[in-house]
Amino acid sequence: MATVSYQQATRFYPGADAPAVDGLDIDIADGEFLVLVGPSGCGKSTSLRMLAGLEDVDEGTIRIGDRDVTGLAPGKRDVAMVFQSYALYPHMSVAENMGFALEMAKVPKDERIRRVREAARILDLESYLDRKPKALSGGQRQRVAMGRAIVREPQAFLMDEPLSNLDAKLRVSTRSQIAELQRRLGVTTVYVTHDQVEAMTMGDRVAVLKDGVLQQCDTPLGLYRRPANAFVAGFIGSPAMNIREFTVTDGHARIGELDVPLSRATHTQLAREDSDRVLLGFRPESVELVGPTEGYPVAVRLVEELGADTYLYGSVIGAAELNGPDIVARIAVDHTPSIGDTVHLRVRPGQEHAFSPVTGVRLE
Repeated sequence: MATVSYQQATRFYPGADAPAVDGLDIDIADGEFLVLVGPSGCGKSTSLRMLAGLEDVDEGTIRIGDRDVTGLAPGKRDVAMVFQSYALYPHMSVAENMGFALEMAKVPKDERIRRVREAARILDLESYLDRKPKALSGGQRQRVAMGRAIVREPQAFLMDEPLSNLDAKLRVSTRSQIAELQRRLGVTTVYVTHDQVEAMTMGDRVAVLKDGVLQQCDTPLGLYRRPANAFVAGFIGSPAMNIREFTVTDGHARIGELDVPLSRATHTQLAREDSDRVLLGFRPESVELVGPTEGYPVAVRLVEELGADTYLYGSVIGAAELNGPDIVARIAVDHTPSIGDTVHLRVRPGQEHAFSPVTGVRLE
């Protein structure tokens, strides 16, 4: 086990206008589970492959423990990678697949057998050791791929979207198994996913990337409660945060017929930017149904009833800024309106988020 550190790590692809990964700075603690998340093309897989040695580092350094591994070949970095496609040998049994890397490393046979059996016990694969991959389900194949990484006893696990080939139900159960297994083994893990729900439920910390640039690295709860900018606010959370731009007058943001007071600090920061607009965000779960004189009127366009939760989609009547994408609100199941109804909503005081309309950065 070891710490992992990206220090201004940068990767340029020939012919590209901008770096795929731009000055990445992250320190990962020994035994930590760090998730890299972001939209397609944000640089998360490239960052992982740079750590594995599968991509060059054009600027900056990468360290594993006390070693600078920036120029080392993949086989000398003492990391184990789990791929999206499992990459199992179809002609080998489960036991042979799991022990193949040890055989290539000339680990004695008795030690190979011990490690494979221990990994199979941990992963509940003991009864499948003689089977070929074609006789296994997708979830079992992914566990074999995990076992192949575990037997190597590396300093770090690297996982590149390992659950994306599984169906939705199996993904949920497998992600909890991976998280529990990582905590039991205590091996430093860097995990890449495009699924923010996966990231929030698995990682000790989550690093959000956009266009090759790190936007924020924090605990899941820290990202949710205090997003560093409007991009992180809109990316983290499901359904996404409602974010709209409003006019500021006399220290208030005007939403339809309502004035929402802004803090003195927010107003001061907007004044520095010479802006009379503000980006306000509020999560669907921060909204409540209120009486006609207490909130802004919303024309209900769609209602999603999910059992424990009900989500309302609609447009705010009389607020030009809120035209366009629907406002989303989570409401109590016993107050479910019908499509076409007009309801009144209010954001619970103190649960708004303010961002600069110029830079997108969070305003206090």
